[in-house]
Amino acid sequence: MSIWQRIPWVSLTLLLLSYTTLGWVISETKAPLFVWGITVLAILLFVGSLTVPWTRMTQVSSTVFKSSTRTFLFSVFAAFLFFVMLAWFRMFLDALLIVAAAILARIDFQAAGFKEGQAFWITSALSLAGVGLGAIMQMLFLGYFFIG
Repeated sequence: MSIWQRIPWVSLTLLLLSYTTLGWVISETKAPLFVWGITVLAILLFVGSLTVPWTRMTQVSSTVFKSSTRTFLFSVFAAFLFFVMLAWFRMFLDALLIVAAAILARIDFQAAGFKEGQAFWITSALSLAGVGLGAIMQMLFLGYFFIG
């Protein structure tokens, strides 16, 4: 079977669309260049964390929860994130959409028999392309309709 037939097109389309909205929102705020750099780094770290085998994730989690002090700090951090989730619910829903689309793509790649490296590169490329596409669409749309 060809690689083009095995690619999970539906989940990758959802992933591209969700990252396009992220690019649109960031471009709309006229964010400085370092925000774009941080966004690219965060996307690569997120996609990389999804493609890491679960055995490595359990090693990291066992390190975090090894002492009660670390567990307490993690609990305080989780409570803070819950507060942020409630305070900025709209932003939380957008982030949840991106996470869900990325997880769906990861599951589909795994079901299709792709290797972790292949899944990482394809997902990363489409995620970054989505952010760029959203920024370009926002600039073209606002430039076309509001200038002139």
